[in-house]
Amino acid sequence: MRMPTIAPALLALAFCFPASAADVQNYLRANAAANSEGGGQTCFGLAGAGAKYRLGNECGVYGEMLLGQHLVQGDAGEDVKAYAMLNLGNAAASNNARRPQGGWKIGLPQAYLAIEHVSGLGDAALWIGRRYYKREGANVNDFLYWNPSGMGVGIEDVPLGPMKFSYAYLHDDQQTMPIMRVGDTANRHDFQLRGVPVNPGGTLEFGLALIRSDGTPGHHGGSMVTVQHRQKILGGAGDNRLAVQWGTGAGTDNGATGDITSGDDVHRLRIIDSWYAQVTRRFGGELVAVWQRDTAHDAAKAKTWASAGGRMSYALSDKIKLLADIGHDRVAPQNGDVRRLTKVTGAVALMSKPGYFDRPELRLFVTHARWNEAARAAARTNDPLAANGIFGTTLSGFTVGVTFENCW
Repeated sequence: MRMPTIAPALLALAFCFPASAADVQNYLRANAAANSEGGGQTCFGLAGAGAKYRLGNECGVYGEMLLGQHLVQGDAGEDVKAYAMLNLGNAAASNNARRPQGGWKIGLPQAYLAIEHVSGLGDAALWIGRRYYKREGANVNDFLYWNPSGMGVGIEDVPLGPMKFSYAYLHDDQQTMPIMRVGDTANRHDFQLRGVPVNPGGTLEFGLALIRSDGTPGHHGGSMVTVQHRQKILGGAGDNRLAVQWGTGAGTDNGATGDITSGDDVHRLRIIDSWYAQVTRRFGGELVAVWQRDTAHDAAKAKTWASAGGRMSYALSDKIKLLADIGHDRVAPQNGDVRRLTKVTGAVALMSKPGYFDRPELRLFVTHARWNEAARAAARTNDPLAANGIFGTTLSGFTVGVTFENCW
């Protein structure tokens, strides 16, 4: 059955499952804005950077719905469940055009069967299918730096003392995720050990991704090693994650499968620190810093990306919140001038609760961005930063708009 036929059918199932039998998790984000050149909403991102800062800088509409259906309860407490997720995106709020363009895309990024709470395996889980798998990311710029998602089979969270071990055999197929592509077609082994105690409130997490070449001339395998320290802060009101990653060949893409044409001369070293805390009932925030160096014989693949930014929120009352976001990206190619982009956003939000991650939120925002000549020269054709983009030869621009975001 083709994807367009499956997706509406699963969407209809959401309204058929009894509330007691199904778990439903939803997310929706919708944006509308105008830019300083008289066009629609514009989103600012730097060529060669792995992410962009989100507040007031996300175009179009995106939504997803995860359904979890209980199927069978085993005698020893095993719970057999089926999961499916639909996602829907719209690029109608164009990054460049003076009138909306682009259409809707629908996808099925998750569809898997799991046997949870397997007593003979220490309450671990067995699963098979397509899923978002143990993703780690920085919310402020939506950077999924550790993302071994894909289609496969695995055993998850087997207890080893205070630690938990997981193994998955995954096949990345770019045709199965039309909105969120994980990687090119390849087979991958993923090993993870989490919860290694090292200090009060702190644990280490280890990941190893091994990608097998399919034997086609010009296609290569690769690997990525991830070491992450997770630290609880402020009495559990927040945490800090410090990760170091080293990848080679096709293993340079965040623990998933990257460019399978990259050989063992292609290396990536990444260090990322992500901090979040709800400091008080009214004040919370996120900070992130990224340093990533790519080396290769091909100078076009060699560059250094550095990024730093954060978002703060302060609730004036239980219904009104002030938000501020700033982010700076810098990309230094091996051959070429250094590219720079700085984005600043201020917003006022109406919400139901005062916490940083409390939703829903309806935001009125103003975003200003500034970039240099090298960023303009490296931008893709018709990109907002390009010379033929909506801002032309200007090296700055702003947008004013509204965003609705909710998860429930």
